[in-house]
Amino acid sequence: MISKKDCARVVDAFLESVKDALRDQKNIEIRGFGTFKIRRRKTRMARNPRTGEPVEVAARPVPVFKPSKELRGLVAEADPEAQPSQPSQPSQEPPAFGTL
Repeated sequence: MISKKDCARVVDAFLESVKDALRDQKNIEIRGFGTFKIRRRKTRMARNPRTGEPVEVAARPVPVFKPSKELRGLVAEADPEAQPSQPSQPSQEPPAFGTL
């Protein structure tokens, strides 16, 4: 049995390891879950929403997460809207005609 405190320490240590690796520009792959990567965004032009003035946004690294095929499949199975609906079985009673 693992205590909540020990579990929290393990999770915190794992997250710190992920942050440290990303800070060092390294990719992290967790099989069956996904990959954490660093992507380099290009310099681009944007607008200041208050003044409408064009502003240059500098290039910068950003963290991204790419889910594994297994994780995407698991999420798709859990989404009832993504599943094709099953045709309902016809009822055994004949339809009532003449009723509105």
